[in-house]
Amino acid sequence: MNAASLGVVHLPTYLLGTLIVILLPGPNSLFVLSTSAQRGVRQGFRAACGVFAGDTVLTVLASAGVASLLRAYPALFTLVKFAGAAYLGYVGTRMLVGAWRGQARRTVEPESASERPAERSDPLRRALLISLLNPKAILFFVAFFIQFVDPTYPHKALSFALLGALAQLMSAAYLSTLVLGGAHLAAAFRRRRRARSALSGAAGALFVGFGVKLATASVG
Repeated sequence: MNAASLGVVHLPTYLLGTLIVILLPGPNSLFVLSTSAQRGVRQGFRAACGVFAGDTVLTVLASAGVASLLRAYPALFTLVKFAGAAYLGYVGTRMLVGAWRGQARRTVEPESASERPAERSDPLRRALLISLLNPKAILFFVAFFIQFVDPTYPHKALSFALLGALAQLMSAAYLSTLVLGGAHLAAAFRRRRRARSALSGAAGALFVGFGVKLATASVG
């Protein structure tokens, strides 16, 4: 059974476009990389699982018609994107404050009772929220994803499931590479407190930038 028989059209174009979107820097990949660099491989994969969960939710919402609803009602999309912008700005500001105070914690050491609450936060939960409010993800599912489903196909849920599964497989390979790369950075920065603070500050600034980008985005 080929993709066309499941209501998916222009599959090669979809795969190429999805690959490009995944490889472009964004909040999801940055959070996974920074979590791995600061907290190790295990927490990095927890962050990646949060991204997978968030993207799965967005796939289900797209298949339920939410993407079309956002396109039909610009005010609703505006509400969603500003909520996302506010959260990304909040995450970025927290990281910037942590870097400014020089409290970037040790990268691969076990968590201690003295850690601040923000540092003990579950990366899976935070990654889930970032994924759901990610400008790339929102625009991907609203403006790109749905274009590859045949509107005449009677079982569109299967089409969305296939497209979502392909995107998740590509994302899993990329995020796994980032987790391992982050662990390598952790080893390099273990004894370099200033470098760790610089990494946290740079990540925070990028998150603030992603928030601004989301606030000015449009469905196109």
